[in-house]
Amino acid sequence: MSMYSYEVAKGHGLPHNPFKAVVAPRPIGWISSRAANGSLNLAPYSFFNAVCDTPPIVVFSSSGYKDSVANIDETGDFVFNLATEDLKDAMNTSSAPFDKGVSEFEKAGLTPQDSLLVGAPRVAEAKAALECKHLQTIRLTAHDGTPTNNWMVLGEVVAVHLDEAMLVDGLFDVTKARPLSRLGYMDYAVVDSVFQMRRPKA
Repeated sequence: MSMYSYEVAKGHGLPHNPFKAVVAPRPIGWISSRAANGSLNLAPYSFFNAVCDTPPIVVFSSSGYKDSVANIDETGDFVFNLATEDLKDAMNTSSAPFDKGVSEFEKAGLTPQDSLLVGAPRVAEAKAALECKHLQTIRLTAHDGTPTNNWMVLGEVVAVHLDEAMLVDGLFDVTKARPLSRLGYMDYAVVDSVFQMRRPKA
């Protein structure tokens, strides 16, 4: 196997940075929040994942201290909404750099639905949503200690919403929901098939 190798500090020498294409697929953190003044925000983040299951904790990272991070720091909660194939255009619309205070719900034609336990609304059209209480916002630093303009937000899941049509024998069927995943460049993928493997016994 012939490998194309490079040191990050010296540049990749390729037409586009391959980093996000290598670390893929990634779930899309479609985060809804409410500012202290009541205005709504909805934005997708390609750096998102679950990092713990007891208690359930999710994380997303923002390049820049954007409205989502500011709202969550102000109010202490947010909602993760599952971005699926049928909502791909609405998700993409919500990524536009609208002025502060402009509701991406309205621009994307989505319905804000009151949550059970948090102040931020969920996307009513989403096939799943996780209500989250804010745990920490951490400004990331480089290995040499230099602060970056990247902000990592951790939230504990306190309530879950599932579209009952996506439940098959009590299991959430991703092949029915068809969640979007983020790849590199301008690429996305849809989860439409699965396979199973059992962990080997020692």
